Order: sequence, then C-alpha cells, then structure tokens
Amino acid sequence: MTGRYPFRYGLQTLVIPTPGKYGLPTDERLLPQALKEAGYRTVMVGKWHLGHADRKFWPRQRGFDYHYGAVLGEIDYFTHASSGVRDWYRDNKPVKEEGYVTQLLGRDAVARIMEHDPKVPLFLYLAFTAPHAPYQAPKAYLDRYKHIEDPTRRAYAAMISSMDDEIGKVVAALEKKKMRDNTLIVFMSDNGGNVSAMFSGDADVSKLKLPADNGPYRGGKGMLYEGGNRVAALANWPGRIKPGEVTGMMHVVDMFPTLAALAGADAKKGKPLDGVDVWPMLSAGKPSPRTEIVYNVEPFRAGLRQGDWKLVWRTLLPSALELYNIAQDPSEKTNLADQNPQRVAELQKRIETLARESAKSL
Repeated sequence: MTGRYPFRYGLQTLVIPTPGKYGLPTDERLLPQALKEAGYRTVMVGKWHLGHADRKFWPRQRGFDYHYGAVLGEIDYFTHASSGVRDWYRDNKPVKEEGYVTQLLGRDAVARIMEHDPKVPLFLYLAFTAPHAPYQAPKAYLDRYKHIEDPTRRAYAAMISSMDDEIGKVVAALEKKKMRDNTLIVFMSDNGGNVSAMFSGDADVSKLKLPADNGPYRGGKGMLYEGGNRVAALANWPGRIKPGEVTGMMHVVDMFPTLAALAGADAKKGKPLDGVDVWPMLSAGKPSPRTEIVYNVEPFRAGLRQGDWKLVWRTLLPSALELYNIAQDPSEKTNLADQNPQRVAELQKRIETLARESAKSL
C-alpha cells in the first residue's frame, strides 16, 4: 500500500492486535490514492488489517472508493466475527449475512467487475483471509480431501481450493466483460506459511499440528528466515508478460512504483519510496534493479540481504549473528559469519543506519 518498509512508519513489530488502537499513519500516501488521482476506480474486497479502532484508518478513508470485508486481521469464516464481535462491512456500514468468507469475497469481487464501466480503469485489491487460522471450510471442500488424515491439514487444503475456485471466477468475470486482455493480475501471499503457534493470531492453535509447509526454506511467518518471507507470487497479462519464471530480487514495496508507472500515476508525490519499478524484470525477464532487501529492522532483531549475502542479527542477549549465501544456500543451513567478519561488519553498519532512520514502533 505504501511502497515503503514498515519500519519507516512504526509497523515493524508484529501485526496490529485486536485491542490495538493504532493504525497505518494517515500521513502515508497509499497506492489507491495515487491510482484514484490517475483516474482509476479503486475497489477493495477482503481483509484490511492496517488499523481498525478509528475509522480514519479504514479503507474508504485511505483512497478506496469501495470496501467490502473485514477490517481486522482474522475472523471466523462462518460467523464473520472476531472474539464474538462481528467484523463485516460494506462501505463502512456493518453487514449481517450468511456465508463462507472466501466465497463471499469472491462473489463480491465478481459483482464489482460485472457492474464496472470498462471505459474507466479499475484497480481491484482482493485480499482473501484464507488460509489464515481458524482452519475452517465448507463440507463440500472438506470432502474433496477425505484422503488427508490430519483434520487441520485437510481443512487447510480445502480452504486453498475454495480460494482457487473464487480466483477462477474473478478471471472468468474479466473475460466476460472483455477486460481480461487489458488487465494485469498479480497474485501473492502476504507471508510464508505459519509454523509457530506464537504467530497464529487470535485463534488457539496450540493443540493443532500446524498445516503449512515452506518446502526447502527455513522457518515461517513472523521469522526473518526465507520460509517467512519468500512467498508464492505470479503476474499475468496476456501479450504483455512473457510466460516463464523470473528469479531476480523483488519485495512487495516494489508494487507501488511498478503499478503506479504502468497506470500513469505519480509515485513521487508522497514520502520517499523504498520500492523500485520492477516492470522490465516482470515483463521481459531483464535483471532486477533491486540489489538489497530489508527483511525487517526492529530494536531486538534485523534481517538484511545485499546481493547474495544475508545477515540475520538478533541483538537480545545472548546476541547472535548469522550470515548466509542465499544463492548457494537458500535453506540457510550454513552460518558463514565467522569466516566473513568483513561482510558481517558491512551489513551490520547498514542495519545501524536503517535503525537510526526508523520510526518508533507503534
């Protein structure tokens, strides 16, 4: 939304908890604001989680013409409630309706496309809550995965299949409206799969075997290792993006300048961006303009990658320094810090500079 790393505006430590009164500061200029100024209709369907306690933080107040869904980070998929309080809105007004959250979000996204005037450019931000806990799915989807013995893993698979089906309906709606060939679709996960009950949110998962699997990557959600940060992503635009795989470095902050440039929007009007325009890499496989990724900078830990080298620095006592060559060791198995003191010192110096630039954590 900002094109800027969370440590710039105080959201670097965990997510906004349900009792939290703070939100994404209102002096940050968001992508929907920039696109709206460029003539786009800006539509958001799904989970917001960038501030809920005060309406000034809500999507309609931050550049979206329309919002349907939840403002918190996690809700029950059938009751649409968090801690017994319903969190389900359309354009700031509470909505009471039946249905499974994933299907309701897909249905609404389709409706927004079908009612849209194709002469007006459209920015649709569709943020599913799936497959976040609690692990719930309709019986028809659970039945598809009867062969999976573990009930949590079965529900997780069912949740993802339901989301897949809804995305299919969104693509079909674009085709039906003859908008598909002029639409860039970007899909991404917001974090690696969760492998720790500590990062699960409000749902009690302490007695469950967590269902996510991050393959060869170490760790998961909430951690500085690749398993928490390197996620599934794709970009698709018929005739404009060559099919294939691009492996250059890219961070979600790059979305703002990349999409703004494609849309003819002004990306430089707000605060300085950390993002860079990665369109030549995405569309034509050119080298990434990005040479550095900041995983996070907090008072007690930081993660930074420059080129192939990545430093994970825990400053709490006993402190720890871990240096990995990500190109050769993407699983982060071999700590090379002792053999490369100069490299460690350079990355530490850069982290210290970023830490001094950081906003105080909200």
